[in-house]
Amino acid sequence: MTALTLTPIEVMAGLGVLIAFASVWRAGARRARAAAEKAQTGGRLLSLTGRVLFNAGLIVAVQWVVMSSRAHDGVVLVVLAAPALFAAHCLTRALTVTTKDLPRRRGDRR
Repeated sequence: MTALTLTPIEVMAGLGVLIAFASVWRAGARRARAAAEKAQTGGRLLSLTGRVLFNAGLIVAVQWVVMSSRAHDGVVLVVLAAPALFAAHCLTRALTVTTKDLPRRRGDRR
C-alpha cells in the first residue's frame, strides 16, 4: 500500500476549490432566502383580501336570508353588500395575527 503524497500546491488548490464551493453555496442560499421572503410578503396581501371577501360573502348570505321576503332583491343585495365589505374587513383585521418582519442585519440573532 502506498501513502498518499500531495505537494503544497495541490493542497492549496484543493482548499481554494473548497472555499469557492462554500461561497457559491452561501450566495445561492441568500438569494433563495430573499426570494422566499419576497413571496411571503406578497402572499399576505392576497391572503387578507381572500379572507375579507369570504367574510363579506358570509355576512351578505346571513343578511340575505334574514331579509329574503323583501321586494327588489337586487337593490337589497347591493345595499347589504357595501356595509358587509367594511364589516368583514374590520373583523378580519381584528382577528388576524400579524407580525412585523424586519430585515436582519449582519450579526443579528434569530
